[in-house]
Amino acid sequence: MNFPLRSFAIAALFPAVAFAVYAPIPEQDQGKALSFRLGASVYQDSNIFGAATGEIDSMVYSVTPSISYNGSLDDQTFLSAGYDLSLDHFVDRPDKKNLTSHTFNARVAHAFSDSTNIDVSDSYQIAKNPQSLLAGLPLNTDQSFKMNQFNTRYVTSLSQKTNLTLKYRNISFAYDLDSLAAQLDRMEHLAGLEVSYALLPETKLAGEYRYQNVSYDQNSGNKDKRSHFFLGGFDYSPGQNLTLTARGGFEDRTREGESDTTAPYAELSTRYTYGDNSFLAAGYIYTLEEPSDVGRFTDTKVNRFFVNVQHRLSALVTASGSIDWEPSQLQGRAGVADLDETTSRIGFALSWLPTKNWVVSATLDADKVSSDDPNREQDRTRYGVSARFSF
Repeated sequence: MNFPLRSFAIAALFPAVAFAVYAPIPEQDQGKALSFRLGASVYQDSNIFGAATGEIDSMVYSVTPSISYNGSLDDQTFLSAGYDLSLDHFVDRPDKKNLTSHTFNARVAHAFSDSTNIDVSDSYQIAKNPQSLLAGLPLNTDQSFKMNQFNTRYVTSLSQKTNLTLKYRNISFAYDLDSLAAQLDRMEHLAGLEVSYALLPETKLAGEYRYQNVSYDQNSGNKDKRSHFFLGGFDYSPGQNLTLTARGGFEDRTREGESDTTAPYAELSTRYTYGDNSFLAAGYIYTLEEPSDVGRFTDTKVNRFFVNVQHRLSALVTASGSIDWEPSQLQGRAGVADLDETTSRIGFALSWLPTKNWVVSATLDADKVSSDDPNREQDRTRYGVSARFSF
């Protein structure tokens, strides 16, 4: 099992670039290894800097070409690689109106045998127009950043019913603005060892240990953390259409310059595919995450509930939606009170697929942050239309 993306301390600080809407947009398989996509969109953004007050709204025009390769190198090796470019023009943005973002992806999966395989991937982003903006920052702050994420996963069989999985993830953040870089530039390491046992053909019991190291570039003696996770749970998959995964346990966290803590940890996720291009995915996470204001807070206790749904209304029309609701509490440093905060991100899309090459979508995204600190609150709405041609 891969590390669930939403279970890490990057969920709030790992935004997608450009107008990559929250709701899932139907993919179109062209049936070939090398494929190209050309997208264009126009949307209205009510708060382009994610400010608590004095919001600036703007019409935004985007062009998003991309290229990808997905193919087998031989009977045992699969290769995937891609590049996405986003060109955004803000009609009413102060100063720089044109922003260019890049995303590079690569993945290699190799089966050494029927019982042993390895999966390695890397993603590098240059994000000039982050989709989800950081709360509590001054108006007109440049939140552009560079981010690299490396993942590897090795699975082998210890016996007919027992598997061993080794996992590792490395994430680095580098913000362009000096003031943000001084606060948030860091590298996060997460390693895990999991042993699973097939109790039934559709049910696996699992025990897992994870180690996390969060290392900041500046003032690390007051911000770094080390965590040990001890987890147990199960994976349930009665068929190809339904999966259910649960993990629970605790995290023992050491904080540099602040008091240590032990906190519960839980993750629950499920996915049900009930028709052609129709699925429902949902889950819950309780964990500690990195805050956007590391000067006042050590970390954030997060309850995250999420739902993604895609439903094919007809042969040509698909509706989709995404809801992410996060009641949380920011943990204050010595002398600073804890802060209650709730973040919600909601997205809806209606897509028309007239041919196997074209998809046209109308989308709506809404972000809201309600906080005990008015300077951290945020309201943002984006709505627009987009078209994508794949070949």
